[in-house]
Amino acid sequence: MPLVSLILLPFLGSLLAAVLPANARNAESTLAGVIALACTVQAALYFPEIADGGVLRQEIAWLPALGLNLVIRLDGFAWMFCMLVLGIGSLVVLYARYYMSPADPVPRFFAFFLAFMGAMAGVVLSGNLIQLAFFWELTSLFSFLLIGYWHHRKDARRGARMALTVTGTGGLAMLAGMLVLGHIVGSYDLDHVLAAASQVRAHPLYLTALVLVLLGALTKSAQFPFQFWLPHAMAAPTPVSAYLHSATMVKAGVFLLARLWPVLSGTEPWFWIVGGAGLATLLVGGYAAMFQHDLKGLLAYSTISHLGLITLLLGLNSPLAAVAAVFHIMNHATFKASLFMAAGIVDHESGTRDIRRLSGLRHMMPITATLAMVASAAMAGVPLLNGFLSKEMFFAETVFLDAEPLMRWALPAAATVAGMFSVAYSLRFTVDVFFGPPAADLPHTPHEPPHWMRVPVELLVLACLVVGMLPAWSVGQYLDAAARPVVGGTLPAFSLAVWHGLNTPFVMSVLALVGGVLLYRALRAQREAGRIDAPPLMVRVNGRRLFEGLLALLTHAGRAGRRALGTRRLQWQMLWLVGAALMAGALPLWLHGLRLGQRGTLPLSPAFVVLWGLGTVCAVAAAWQAKYHRLAALTLLGGAGLATCITFLWFSAPDLALTQISVELVTTVLILLGLRWLPKREEQLRPTLRQRARGTLRRRLRDMLLSVLAGGGMAWLAFAMMSRDFPESTSTFFLERALSEGGGTNVVNVMLVDFRGFDTFGEIVVLGIVALTVYALLRRFRPARETMDLPEQQRYLPADLQTDLLNPRNAQDTAVGYLMVPAVLVRLLLPFAAVVSAYIFMRGHNEPGGGFVAGLVLSVALILQYIISGTQWVEAHLPLFPRRWIATGLLCALATGLGAVAFGYPFLTTHTAHLHLPMVGDIHVASALFFDIGVFTLVVGSTLLILTAIAHQSIRGHRYHARLQEEEEAELAAAHGNGGDR
Repeated sequence: MPLVSLILLPFLGSLLAAVLPANARNAESTLAGVIALACTVQAALYFPEIADGGVLRQEIAWLPALGLNLVIRLDGFAWMFCMLVLGIGSLVVLYARYYMSPADPVPRFFAFFLAFMGAMAGVVLSGNLIQLAFFWELTSLFSFLLIGYWHHRKDARRGARMALTVTGTGGLAMLAGMLVLGHIVGSYDLDHVLAAASQVRAHPLYLTALVLVLLGALTKSAQFPFQFWLPHAMAAPTPVSAYLHSATMVKAGVFLLARLWPVLSGTEPWFWIVGGAGLATLLVGGYAAMFQHDLKGLLAYSTISHLGLITLLLGLNSPLAAVAAVFHIMNHATFKASLFMAAGIVDHESGTRDIRRLSGLRHMMPITATLAMVASAAMAGVPLLNGFLSKEMFFAETVFLDAEPLMRWALPAAATVAGMFSVAYSLRFTVDVFFGPPAADLPHTPHEPPHWMRVPVELLVLACLVVGMLPAWSVGQYLDAAARPVVGGTLPAFSLAVWHGLNTPFVMSVLALVGGVLLYRALRAQREAGRIDAPPLMVRVNGRRLFEGLLALLTHAGRAGRRALGTRRLQWQMLWLVGAALMAGALPLWLHGLRLGQRGTLPLSPAFVVLWGLGTVCAVAAAWQAKYHRLAALTLLGGAGLATCITFLWFSAPDLALTQISVELVTTVLILLGLRWLPKREEQLRPTLRQRARGTLRRRLRDMLLSVLAGGGMAWLAFAMMSRDFPESTSTFFLERALSEGGGTNVVNVMLVDFRGFDTFGEIVVLGIVALTVYALLRRFRPARETMDLPEQQRYLPADLQTDLLNPRNAQDTAVGYLMVPAVLVRLLLPFAAVVSAYIFMRGHNEPGGGFVAGLVLSVALILQYIISGTQWVEAHLPLFPRRWIATGLLCALATGLGAVAFGYPFLTTHTAHLHLPMVGDIHVASALFFDIGVFTLVVGSTLLILTAIAHQSIRGHRYHARLQEEEEAELAAAHGNGGDR
């Protein structure tokens, strides 16, 4: 199977899990387990090919011109992380099958879980820096969904938001660092970056790239001072916590540090930033862990401490320290996953995680207690367990560090103290919970869990024992393969023997064990005496309070800015917007000037002058009439749009003319539907308006001056650009290649669906998002079914007419048949418009037309049915389901692009074929046709969804905006009294 399946299978499984029924817990867990296990086996089979430094690489063309191909790259280090992500993921799925309650929305859990697995696999397998950043942000997104899985809980929502804000912000900084790094190297390909280590370190932008990349890595791995978010992520279900802390999410940061270690390490800034953050995190996390009362909270702070240990090792600029870091990543994953699962079992069977309430569980849960004690001993660094070996290597690296005299004794001392902390909180996890008298006031009577729920813990604890006693035999070759890419290809000499003799690292281990036991006894005595309950030196330092205080400050500043600049009046908003744009455009011209080119001008046509004179008169008249006669203003505005449309035809741009006229029609309908939302201008308000005539005149002169400056500035810029010569014009490029490479003679359409198809795909995605956003915002204003009181023949009239008929005073003056005859004609117009739309669509690749214009034409015809016949008639006789149109369009466009990728071509590459059909003859078909179908269906769905969402705002919308009208008039009166116009 191809490498990319390690990423795609979890995402496909996520989609399948999301549609399974809520009560099919076995089916969902089986699906997730089979996918995770299959990917684990596939990754394991690659080991012979990468064992001796080999690299497997699969490249899928995406945007080769920008250096953005999809590159899947598997070396020894990525293989090790794949085995952790997929292997531990398989065990967590089995554990979650028994942990999750049938009352929970289990399909959502496994859908998020598999998507998170796929995102993490994408991070470790990425062979392109931008691709890595993309999957990096996906891990933040899916971890947010998993942490907030129980969204009815306030702590879950808060922890999820905090994790997303911190790691997402760090990810944006990391993306900027990746861009700088790619700029230095000249490529975003990871192989090229790893081969340019000396070039990167010697570049003036090295420090910039380093700081930005480290911001992403340190926030993701909860390193000081960003460690505060991780304990609050404990609101997630325990399977999520076990997966998050052992193999994914927080390990992504240290993965990035190790991945770029050959490129960024070896400098003083790297040593002080990475090593300093790691040392501070190691001590702070270990110190705080000793005082936690929640089992998962204790494990969370211990994770922070161990991640600090790994970060410190990577910051020492030593190849052997980097090997030790890789080894501890492996060991930490096994004992930390087993400890979280054991904590979940205790919580699941006893009903609490509070250490102060738990005691003597070894009598009721002997097997779980034994497993938890072995895993805790591995975390504490007890001999003959895997944690002892990597921690001993850590002690050795701190002792033999080639650094300043102060660091030579301070670093070993700090490492020993951190080892004491590790022993102390490991003892608290085991002794306080499993020893002592049996607890009597627990919510549930503790007992052993189902056997298969305990199997993942047993397998992981077995790995701790086997690696601890037989390290070279069990893990030696895998550690060599994983560490070789991190250190640049040549491994330093090291030994995985259990006994290295009586040396300084061994003495440090003994001191850490003995000192940790004494520290635990002292702290326990203080707790029993009631003298200590929280970390004494950290009471005033609360990362969550600082974070929430910063968010509150930003929120307050935003509200203050809104109060200072905000207004309900659209005119003021447009004034600020156009004014800011004018200043932004005028400033560079003021500083650098603008010179005209030498191209000669064409003779001015009198007909063109008349055309633009009419357009100008329409535009000015529309602005003048907008205050009194909005329908007349809308008609005049259409005249200005028609002048623009004819201008496009004048300059031989029929595609733009078609698009312009279609957009004019849709916009006219949109504004017609929106007129009901505007405050009414009653006759009794005219005297007030006349009294303010002088102020209104000043405001209109101001607006006219601003519009003339902005429009004149754009006209001047356009004229300056057109007056220049462009010997190597891009238009020549497209004219020469449209038919030969794009398979069409309509250059505009070929550009949209082929040369710049990726841009078009992004635009239709944005259009779909906008339509769904408008629909979501307006759903709460859906009108009540008051129109059902109308007679059957009147129910399908427009909303305004229905409202009039419901009023007895208006019913006698309303001609019911007023719109019935036009309704018949408009219904007959629909099939004709559909044929025209199909004609415009089919000719689009070679003649003016295309999916966008065709979609607008069909949308206008359908919207006319709503306007004339009413929503209920259309929905009863012509169900459309606009959201399905949007989804179909996106899937069709995406499938077209992926079809090219499947055949080894860049995304959305067009292919043409000549087919012979009976009774039709030879026809020319381009694959871009299917992409255009996607554009067509999405435009139809989006336009219908937006316009019908606005059209549904009838009765309730009138009442809502009646109140807005009263507030608007009060605001105007107050402004007039104060001498202003706001």
